[in-house]
Amino acid sequence: MRSFAALIAATLLAQPAIAEEKELQANHPYVGLWVTEDNRIRHELLPNGRYVEARGTRERAYEGRYEVTGTHIEYWDDTGFTADSDFIGDVLHHAGMILYRQ
Repeated sequence: MRSFAALIAATLLAQPAIAEEKELQANHPYVGLWVTEDNRIRHELLPNGRYVEARGTRERAYEGRYEVTGTHIEYWDDTGFTADSDFIGDVLHHAGMILYRQ
């Protein structure tokens, strides 16, 4: 019973840290929709630290979490792969693609 109580306490204590991290993500200047010139790739950076990427007619082709440090962004997709990108000016350079703010 004591270990169960410790598990519950650890879970409750961890929740504010997660909420605080999500609030910090909302403050970066890159939140919003980014699209390729042909509008085929649509990459949305949500203010809660999650992203959704649409490809062609697949509206939720990729989803996961992200973190921005300066002009660099790291992604952790829900399926397990990772990626990174860089913002140069108001352009997102992601996996060989160039996306523009919508």
